[in-house]
Amino acid sequence: MHGPALTGWLLMVLCGVTGAYCLLRTRSGGPQERSTARAEALMGFGMAAMAVPAAVLTPPAWAWAVYAALFGGAALRAMWSVRRGGHHLHHLVGSLAMVYMALMMAPGITWSGGHAGHGAPGPAAPEAGGIPLLTGALLVYYAFYVLRSAGRLIPVAVPAGGTGGFGGAGGVGGAGPARGAGGTGGGWGDRPELTLACRLTMGMAMFAMLLTL
Repeated sequence: MHGPALTGWLLMVLCGVTGAYCLLRTRSGGPQERSTARAEALMGFGMAAMAVPAAVLTPPAWAWAVYAALFGGAALRAMWSVRRGGHHLHHLVGSLAMVYMALMMAPGITWSGGHAGHGAPGPAAPEAGGIPLLTGALLVYYAFYVLRSAGRLIPVAVPAGGTGGFGGAGGVGGAGPARGAGGTGGGWGDRPELTLACRLTMGMAMFAMLLTL
């Protein structure tokens, strides 16, 4: 990605750790929860790979086509799953955002601002560009998503005998109270607050990556 190398390394580590936790979540829960965890793991690892600083590793030209094809397929899958509700609409937006960034970073593609993608050879290689209106819309979406997710991480006081939890009595994302005895998660993959924290982390990482375009 364009931007300082330190930012790229931080994004890579954050997204890699988030993807690893989402992969851990695929070992528990029902089919729908495991499917959501797999989609989020793919997003986390994809963002980590895309965030590697260009000064350290310049991907070959075909890598961006692979990114676009991979997340294009993920977008189609999310589009099919939207009818079941849940987190799939957000997955659809995220997958399309990854396709958009991959296409913008592909060398040899010139956008409306006269910029070409990442990796263009020669001293006259231009800076990143893109479609300002689309980039701005995605930034607004992820800004609201981050604020909403951060708000839902704040514990909510409930009356005696209530279920408690994060972001309301229904737990995180309407998934119900946490599993395990005493209302605590039965394992690292069953902690609703960690799941929401990972989604918050990926939302912030996506916002930062869009800013570097």
